[in-house]
Amino acid sequence: MTSLPPATTKKLGLVIDLDTCVGCHACAVACKEWNDGGQFGPLPDRDAQGREPMGVWFNRVHTYELDRGGGASGMTVHFPRSCLHCETPACVTVCPTGASYKRAEDGIVLVDEDKCIGCKLCSWACPYGAREYSEARGVMQKCTLCVDRIYNESFAEHDRQPACVMACPTRARHFGDLGDAQSAVSQLVAERGGVDLLPELGYQPVNQYLPPRPRRDGCASPAAPAAAEALDATALPPLLRWMDRLLSR
Repeated sequence: MTSLPPATTKKLGLVIDLDTCVGCHACAVACKEWNDGGQFGPLPDRDAQGREPMGVWFNRVHTYELDRGGGASGMTVHFPRSCLHCETPACVTVCPTGASYKRAEDGIVLVDEDKCIGCKLCSWACPYGAREYSEARGVMQKCTLCVDRIYNESFAEHDRQPACVMACPTRARHFGDLGDAQSAVSQLVAERGGVDLLPELGYQPVNQYLPPRPRRDGCASPAAPAAAEALDATALPPLLRWMDRLLSR
């Protein structure tokens, strides 16, 4: 079986805001496009337009309708799912060939397809359903945090982010070093009360989810209604600044 490296100080990962994700699937499509032609591609599909399409998607978005009870209106939550790059990933330690491994320099979990024998042990061990088996290629594939992009010095520095982060129209996805308490993503997690996915399992996911904020339709406590957040319109992209001026008239 495969051993884990010593604990890493640098922990690259994603912070996903469930409050602002609108379920548009832009992240999933951008991920598919980048990785299909990249170092870890292709990401083949089978019968894509048929009755039972199959394919490899590193990032998938699920949508849930929540019944909050007490007369409150229902709530829709869009939940993006991909590899969480755990600190103690079961998918690595169960691998018999060393194909699944965790990088010591940044904590990213990857698959060496030259070593993968397609036994699927890693997909059975992963409780998050983050592994994608390619029937066409006979190997396991997964989110790489666009490692072939984030270190690519031919890109401008602000473009060295995962494709899903760059594509998100509502900025619900954030990328950075969650091992650095002073990083923007770590401070965002601390401010919003970011959570691990299934922390009781002990795999210590690096990726974090920001829970939805209380709504203004009665689900917040009457004694402590949600305060309106100040919006700095100058920090918005041009299109959103225009919409803000239009809606503020």
